[in-house]
Amino acid sequence: MANAISLPSREPQEAFRLSMLLNDSRYRSYTIQIVVLMALMLGIAWLVDNTVRNLALLGKDFSFSFLWSKAGYDINQQLIAYDTQMSHGRAALVGLLNTLVLALMSCALATVIGVVAGVLRLSGNPIVARLMTVYVEVFRNIPLLMWILVFGAIMSEAVPAPSAFKGANASASMIFDAVAITNRGVFVPVPLFVRDLGTLNLGVVQPDIATLAVLFTIVASFLANRALLRHAAGVQSRTGERPVTWWKSLFVLFAPTIVLLWVLGFHLGYPELRGFNFQGGLQLRNALIAMWLGLSVYTGAFIAETVRAGILAISKGQSEAAHALGLRPGKTMRLVVLPQAMRVIVPPLISQYLNITKNTSLGLAVGYMDLRSTLGGITINQTGRELEGMLLLMMIYLAISLTISGVMNVFNARIGLKER
Repeated sequence: MANAISLPSREPQEAFRLSMLLNDSRYRSYTIQIVVLMALMLGIAWLVDNTVRNLALLGKDFSFSFLWSKAGYDINQQLIAYDTQMSHGRAALVGLLNTLVLALMSCALATVIGVVAGVLRLSGNPIVARLMTVYVEVFRNIPLLMWILVFGAIMSEAVPAPSAFKGANASASMIFDAVAITNRGVFVPVPLFVRDLGTLNLGVVQPDIATLAVLFTIVASFLANRALLRHAAGVQSRTGERPVTWWKSLFVLFAPTIVLLWVLGFHLGYPELRGFNFQGGLQLRNALIAMWLGLSVYTGAFIAETVRAGILAISKGQSEAAHALGLRPGKTMRLVVLPQAMRVIVPPLISQYLNITKNTSLGLAVGYMDLRSTLGGITINQTGRELEGMLLLMMIYLAISLTISGVMNVFNARIGLKER
């Protein structure tokens, strides 16, 4: 007689009861999250209601209309057109652009300083390694504000006045007859175009069409070169032979931009000493230089330690294998060690970039008119809109920080190990 096949029996599902929201582990976590979310929403609602009531008692309302009123104050460093008759919103935009430019410049220079210092700290030359150790320990253990003030004092007191560049017996001279470092700022050449294509009216800003065309050409050339290299890699994977691409890359990267610059009549406008100050060129205010150097050398010390830790995290066997293949120490570091160390370096590097962006708010100490000094300073003092101004200021800084984090996280994901 054949054995009967026994089927697994299913236990009858228990009917849902309200007590299961707390006693059953399947529902308890959802219950706690919902209760916490409701408590948070109630707390926010109470805070908003209390704020509105207090403002009403003071005879105030909650409005951002002050952004359209006349600012009435000047901004010394401007990337877009601005005068005292424009609105507080325009002044905030100028301050925002100043913040973004300073953050971008500082991130770039701090990264270069940090990578170089981090690599040299591991140098076999004890003098170089000790000097980098002194740099790291000195700069990261003194408050950032102190370094900003030091560089501000150097730019104001230790560099010559414009009058020192005047006459046959001048005590100071321009660098390559193009750059003048004075106590009123650094004057550098500015790019100009003979053929004016006009401006593009975007409402808030009116960018120069010629400049946009050059930037678009540079980006398009970069993307075209990437496509060329991908095609070469595909040919190599199919045939085992990689086609010669170096001259094609040079042509794609530089030829379109050079032709466009020639067509537009590109040239440089050099600063010239006229009267008591330099005229022409681009003036970088001392406040900008002090903030740039202070943020860069301070944060570069932290990045150096991050780079050193990332390199030490790579097994020595990688370097030994590269040396066995005949690679020199420089190429070993550049082609083997650093690409692998980037997976360790990038996550903490994101935090340093965020710190740089937030630390730009210290520009108030040396008179740099950034977002904190314009919207979070003079505008609030003039309009009395403390709550609106601070909320707007925090939301802008939050948006900038989230953008930086998102971009760096995408980059980190691209360089990460791909599991098969």
